[in-house]
Amino acid sequence: MLPATVADTAILLAEGGYVADQALATTVHLSLVMQRPLLLEGEPGTGKTEIAKVLASGLNRRLVRLQCYDGLDLAAAAYEWDHARQLMAIRIAEAAGSADRQTLAADIYAREYLQARPLLSAVDPDQPPAVLLIDELDRADEPFEAFLLELLADFQLTIPEYGTVHARIRPAVVITSNRTREVHDAIRRRCLYHWVDYPDAVRERAILARKAPQVGAKLSAEVVAFVQRLRGEDLFKLPGVAETIDWAAALTHLDQHELSPEAVNETLGVLLKYQDDIAKVRGAEAARLIGEAKAAAAPANPFA
Repeated sequence: MLPATVADTAILLAEGGYVADQALATTVHLSLVMQRPLLLEGEPGTGKTEIAKVLASGLNRRLVRLQCYDGLDLAAAAYEWDHARQLMAIRIAEAAGSADRQTLAADIYAREYLQARPLLSAVDPDQPPAVLLIDELDRADEPFEAFLLELLADFQLTIPEYGTVHARIRPAVVITSNRTREVHDAIRRRCLYHWVDYPDAVRERAILARKAPQVGAKLSAEVVAFVQRLRGEDLFKLPGVAETIDWAAALTHLDQHELSPEAVNETLGVLLKYQDDIAKVRGAEAARLIGEAKAAAAPANPFA
């Protein structure tokens, strides 16, 4: 059963631990009810992949994940024939004297010799319904996108030797991109689109409360305020939500209840992943950000 309203979709995401804003919940809902693929773009670490995982869990569907990379081809992404078994079948048929070419060709291109990769698995009518995650499409070569057009438009795959495989129940399709290159217009036209940005402080604190409930309220507020300000710095790689969660958990493991210069300087490697960024923040800059974060996180004084 698909969620009936945008509010129901937001609840489904929240029950899976994903705190979505209204715009994102609306786009996800429309993607589900209109049975259209969803293209999510944004910086790494903003929670794009997590949406597909939460949908699979919330809808009680298989999660079929295709991780894209440079050089990805049809054999790895969609299907591949089991050539070893086909060759064995040919030799057995020849040994038995059943060497009629047409019959043999039909036999060796039967479903039993077809090895399903993620794209075929997602539309296989003999498999339970799926959520298909095509992760980091921008990492694949541009020509690979042409392989996806039939699936994204008609939720089917045509295999020349076998025929066309149609999904019995259309998979929910989530495509993510970190925008290291532009995804082709032909893909965009077949999808609903949403840019997943870094969350504001209120939503990031809500996310942290769900993902790391062991982190104290004061530390949580200061960590989020620090990271929010850090994202305004000129860094090679800004910290994502995943880094916020890891950093807050790491500080808690070190028995920290609030930010201190020593603890921040010693744990910047959890938050930042490049030495140049760590060197730029460590020391005086970290002290300045800590002061601003503490001021922002402090509860308002009603008598001030």
